[in-house]
Amino acid sequence: MSGSGSEEAQPSGAVEDGQQEAEQDWAAAKAFYDNQVTQRVRPPKPQNAITVAVSSRALFNLVEERRIYEEQGLEKYVEYQQNNENVILKPGPAFYFVKALERVNARLLELYPDDEERFDIVLMTNNHAQVGVRLLHNNNNNNGLTIERFCMTGGESPIGYLTAYLTNLYLSADSDKVQEAIEAGIASATMFTANKDVVYSDTQLRVAFDGDAVIFSDESEQIFKEQGLDRFFEHEQLNENKPLAQGPLKGFLEDLGKLQKKFYAKNERLNCPIRTYLVTARSAASSGARVLKTLRSWGLEIDEALFLAGAPKGPVLVKIRPHIFFDDQMFHIEGAQKLGTIAAHVPYGIAQKHQKST
Repeated sequence: MSGSGSEEAQPSGAVEDGQQEAEQDWAAAKAFYDNQVTQRVRPPKPQNAITVAVSSRALFNLVEERRIYEEQGLEKYVEYQQNNENVILKPGPAFYFVKALERVNARLLELYPDDEERFDIVLMTNNHAQVGVRLLHNNNNNNGLTIERFCMTGGESPIGYLTAYLTNLYLSADSDKVQEAIEAGIASATMFTANKDVVYSDTQLRVAFDGDAVIFSDESEQIFKEQGLDRFFEHEQLNENKPLAQGPLKGFLEDLGKLQKKFYAKNERLNCPIRTYLVTARSAASSGARVLKTLRSWGLEIDEALFLAGAPKGPVLVKIRPHIFFDDQMFHIEGAQKLGTIAAHVPYGIAQKHQKST
C-alpha cells in the first residue's frame, strides 16, 4: 500500500496547469521556429494552404519496385530501394502536375511574397522510412522538385494523416486507398499513366474536370443510368434553375478559382498560370444550361466548357493537353489514356455501382 499514493489521480487543477504549460511550450517552440531567418521559402501553414497529397507511386514510376514487393516481399523491396538510392526515378503520372503546381507557387510568391495561400505538396506514402532516402534524393536533387513535407506511414493507411494535414486533394495509384479517402470526405482520385508521351505546358497549369459525379453530385447521373437519356433531358430542363449539389472535387475547383483571382487582382488575367476546363458528355442544348447556372450560383468561373453530347473525350483532351483530367467513369479514363492524357479516376457516385456489376 505504500506506493498507492503515487497512483492517485491528480487534482483537476494540476491537470489544467499541465495542459497550459504544454500549450505555452508549444507556442514558444513555434515562435522560435517562425523567427528563424532563412533563404528558403517556408511551406505555408496548413490552414492557409491548398494541400495536395500525392503518393510515391503516383509521383514516380515505381512499377519495377512494386513488382519486387509483390513477388519477393517487403525485405527484398527495402533492400532493392536502399541499393538503388542514387538511381534516378522516372516520372509517374502525377509528376508533371506537381511540377506545374510548383510553378504556380513561384508566380504567386513573385506577386505576393508574404501570402501563404498557395499549394503545399505532401508526399504521402505508406512506404517504410528505410526507403525514404531514395525518395528524398529524387525529390530534392534529381528531379527538380521542392517538396518539403513527407509522411511515410510504414505500411499503415495514410488516411488519418490526410485529415491531419487538412488535405484538399489526394492522388494515389492505389484505388483502395482512394476509395477510403473519398468515403472520408476527402477529394481523391486514382492516377493512371498515359500510353503516349505528351509535351505539357511549362507556363500554365491545366486541369480538366468531368461534370457529373466529379464537380457536381451524381443526382442527374442516377436519372440517366436508371431511367434513360430522354428522362435525363426532361429532368434537367425541368430543374434548369435549381443548382446541382456539389460533387467531391467542387472544393478543388474552388481552390483553383481563388488562386486565379489573385492573379486577376494583379492585372494578370491574360497571363494567368492556371486554366480550368469542363469536359462533359452532356449536350449543351438539352442539359448544358443547368451546369452553367450551377457554376454561376456557386460564384465559380470555368475557363473553357466543352459539351460533347456523348462524343469521345479523348480527342478533345489531346487538344487541351491537361496536366490532369478527372472523371468518374473508367471508359472515359481508358479513352483518355490511349491518346496520351494523364487521367485520374474519381470513385464516386452511381457509375461505380454500374462498373462493378459489368
